[in-house]
Amino acid sequence: MQMAAFVRSYALVALAALTACAGLGSGPVAATPWKDAQQLVLVTTADWNATTGTLRRYERHGGQWREAGEPTPITVGRSGSAWGVGLHPAQPDAPQKQEGDGRAPAGVFRIGTAFGYADTASTAWPYQGMSASDWCIDVPASPLYNRIVDARQVGDAAVEGSSEPMRRDLHAGGDVRYKLGFVIEHNPGNRSGAGSCIFAHLWRAPGEPTAGCTAMPEAAMRELLAWLDPRRKPVFALLPDNELERLHAAWDLPAPTPLH
Repeated sequence: MQMAAFVRSYALVALAALTACAGLGSGPVAATPWKDAQQLVLVTTADWNATTGTLRRYERHGGQWREAGEPTPITVGRSGSAWGVGLHPAQPDAPQKQEGDGRAPAGVFRIGTAFGYADTASTAWPYQGMSASDWCIDVPASPLYNRIVDARQVGDAAVEGSSEPMRRDLHAGGDVRYKLGFVIEHNPGNRSGAGSCIFAHLWRAPGEPTAGCTAMPEAAMRELLAWLDPRRKPVFALLPDNELERLHAAWDLPAPTPLH
């Protein structure tokens, strides 16, 4: 009787161990820094060199991601995408985002301040109207690298050499791209040369790639900003399809649904 009880006990322990191992393979390996996110903006591209892709919005219901609204076409960097610096663990393989490489940063990122040419916007998300003196500093040697600053406060010399005026309509021949957008918090530590001034913004023409941002039609941007809810702690993710396939379970992201 004692031997039979021992055998049954051993079998139960072994079964529990096998179940636990199976569980490790089918669900998130560990809690992610974005585990509390209830909204997700997910951009997918066909591969690392693709300059176009699809943006989808998701909401978490009962622990599951469900798509909200319709997908929208987007463009990314003129050279495609590369691993960025954000909330996700470092990924040693594939391209790594660098200043001036023309690639959009891939990974999972916090969403920063929304911005635009108007004083206000129809959004609950924090918004800042830009002026002619607002610049994002893309000069790697600058102590203000990867920051939006006001030249009236930091001085004209501090923004010298930057190629990122936030009022492109005034500084770049009526350019509409920054009419409405938001900051993607790539390289939050502002490491020199790791990439700067990464935004989601309007595209100037359908299919036209960017210098490293994510661009979309104005109607899609307005719908996105109206949807973002600070209480739901949204995050932004950009991944090529094969990387989403590889990582979605471990990173608690929706399974791939390619449409490019």
